[in-house]
Amino acid sequence: MSAPNLSNSKIPRPAPPLSVVLLGFSLALLALSLAAGTVEQRLLNGLPLWAKPAKFSASFALLFATIAWLETRLSDDWRSHRLLKITLVVMAACFLAEMAYIFMQAGLGEASHFNLSTPFNEFMYTIVMAYGAVLLVAGIGVFGYAAWADHDANLSPALRLGTVLGFGLSFLLTLLVAGYIGGNGSSLVGTPSADHSSLQVFGWSMEVGDLRPAHFLALHAMQALPLFGAFLDHFAAPKRLALVWFGATAYALATAGLFFQALSGRPFIAV
Repeated sequence: MSAPNLSNSKIPRPAPPLSVVLLGFSLALLALSLAAGTVEQRLLNGLPLWAKPAKFSASFALLFATIAWLETRLSDDWRSHRLLKITLVVMAACFLAEMAYIFMQAGLGEASHFNLSTPFNEFMYTIVMAYGAVLLVAGIGVFGYAAWADHDANLSPALRLGTVLGFGLSFLLTLLVAGYIGGNGSSLVGTPSADHSSLQVFGWSMEVGDLRPAHFLALHAMQALPLFGAFLDHFAAPKRLALVWFGATAYALATAGLFFQALSGRPFIAV
């Protein structure tokens, strides 16, 4: 009886991490929304109908790419930690629910945000999307905690501090800014004209106060500050940990400045 030919046996490959799967799905949604935008010419509030699905798909892709990067830097024990696994599953559920509703509303030619026109729309916006957003942001905070608590993580000193502060600021500032936007019932402060000008790609108002620039900075602290820390480590900058703290403080103040500028009714960039 001959021995089995092990060289020809198929060794199953491990499944990709959930963060990588979510990244791939986000990119697929981005491609789908861009394709839909090429054939759909309708506008919604003066913007292309599929602009919002595209922007949210791109934002989620960046979110999950950042989390996937951090997972590669964590130790094996933390990568397989139950806390992070549960956190990613919750984030995945919130992501799927939010994107499904945004795509559905785009297909119907209706707004997904601030749309209380029917009991269903009100439930989806005030319950599913609102609480889902809180859980997504909380997930960012959990991964920031992991970067701080995992002493065996492959993170150089300034990179580790930048990651902890960046994820922490995204968690805190996004809760504050997005929470205010939800309570305000609009991302705008003031009433723009019927054909008001807006910043290309982003859609930020150039006539009245707009809270979205502050929201943008808040959400992307989790990318900006780790990059700053990695830059300082690469060049072995003196007192680089103090510089990371300074950068985080300046970033938070810039976000606050944009927030209060919008509250005063002044646009991010005036026409």
